[in-house]
Amino acid sequence: MRPLAVITGASSGIGASFARKLAARGYDLLLVARREDRIRTLARQFADQYGITADVFVADLIQQAELEALAEQVRGAPNLALLVNNAGFGTNHYFFETDAAGQDAMHRLHVVAVARLTHAALANLTPRAAAGTGVINVSSVAAYASAPQNVSYCATKAWMNRFTEGLSIELGAWRSPVTVQALCPGYTLSEFHDVTGADRSAIPAGFWMTPDSVVETSLAGFARRQLIVIPGWRYRLLIGALRLIPAALVRWGSVYFVRRFRKNKQDQS
Repeated sequence: MRPLAVITGASSGIGASFARKLAARGYDLLLVARREDRIRTLARQFADQYGITADVFVADLIQQAELEALAEQVRGAPNLALLVNNAGFGTNHYFFETDAAGQDAMHRLHVVAVARLTHAALANLTPRAAAGTGVINVSSVAAYASAPQNVSYCATKAWMNRFTEGLSIELGAWRSPVTVQALCPGYTLSEFHDVTGADRSAIPAGFWMTPDSVVETSLAGFARRQLIVIPGWRYRLLIGALRLIPAALVRWGSVYFVRRFRKNKQDQS
């Protein structure tokens, strides 16, 4: 029986790259997303190309009933080897200007869904105690600092890092071979920033990464049982610097950057 990888947010970007690379390594797939046509197309493509089984689970994980149905399937899968919690979204507006329902949805997807699915996966994997199995939570470098117009995104990703760290400690106490990882990519060339309406030209080209390079770094780190994975030397340097800079100065820098960005945008309009 081939190992099974369950991937949420699998219809594009980092999620689709995880699916492709894991299929190439001989994993069967359960692809989870809202866009049925897209994930069915990808499932057929990967099954044909790599000779694996690729099933789909169409779900909006913000909806409790759909989340519970997926959690039950994750918990009961006899060949589960890896859960990738990748589903997520961002916004690009001040918190008090955003739609409250959208902010609630972000917390449900980044926090509630991740906790529920991880619980189901570890309840399945921990008793079996098989090396090379585990959970990858796709977090962000945004977890390391709060930023205007991204308050909930930064906060939920910070929670994800601490949650994953706590799980790692628990698994260590059990001497479990099951691995957990918080993957913290920076700017990645995907639909994510298109949806938020972000201006890609405002970010230096060297800071943009491809989904494939992010996923390769993640899987290499997972094989080494690395808890926190930050793809790209620029981002590792940046996060290292943030840890040394006083928090008040980091907050000032965030405010300065957003004010300057808003001024440039107003000048161009």
